[in-house]
Amino acid sequence: MKYCYIVVEGQHDIEVLIKLIKKLNLSVIKQRSLVDSFWDALIPNIFPINDDLLKRVPVPRFLQNDEYSIAIHSARGIENIAQTLEESLFVLEVTQLYSIGLILDADDTELPSKRFQQLKDLLSNKLSFMDVELAQLGAVKTVNQNQQKLGVFIIPNNQDSGTLEDILIECAKCNYNNLFELAEKYIRDMNRDDLKKSDLKELKKPAGEKKAKISIISSVLKPGKTIQVSIQDNRWIDEKSLQLPMLINLRDFIADLLGV
Repeated sequence: MKYCYIVVEGQHDIEVLIKLIKKLNLSVIKQRSLVDSFWDALIPNIFPINDDLLKRVPVPRFLQNDEYSIAIHSARGIENIAQTLEESLFVLEVTQLYSIGLILDADDTELPSKRFQQLKDLLSNKLSFMDVELAQLGAVKTVNQNQQKLGVFIIPNNQDSGTLEDILIECAKCNYNNLFELAEKYIRDMNRDDLKKSDLKELKKPAGEKKAKISIISSVLKPGKTIQVSIQDNRWIDEKSLQLPMLINLRDFIADLLGV
């Protein structure tokens, strides 16, 4: 069995990855009893976490077939990605890992090259069994004598500033162009004078308007449900949108991480 561990920034990233990985003939594992025992230490056995009844249980999502077992873990921010990785490696049988993948946003204010260097600096003391300096942005590299692989992908395309929303917007333009145009018009034409400064706080963030447009589209496709559910069930990622350059890059990265 090839064990692959992937850390991402959030739940939307996980759902996009699941859509891509399922194309490689892996299935989502929903039952605890079916998860490969290799990952047991990553599944919390107490509730609530840190005595917080409202905190999301930090359990990874698992995919598997006869050859691969994959865990995708959610973190928030570049520091939390490094911390989540460190905590997981402390309890896993590291020598059995086939590959490690780290996927994060460039954000709208930084270039991927800068984020990549920040991440390498954070990882230098956390991946002692790997030569982090051999890592290459957007590629999967063998980084030790045990032939273990490390890959870092910075969304949207390893070259430009941006976030996962940039990929989802391209998918929306591809498959839901009328909804996307209406969402753009809604954001552009709404009367902001009727709203308080606190009401617009999230919208005014660098990726705020992009997030709002995606929320509008998903609320039509899946009224009353989350964006994650819309990514799962609707045509954000299908054979047509998989031809978009941003998704080709990410899909190829995942294939390299799995060695397929």
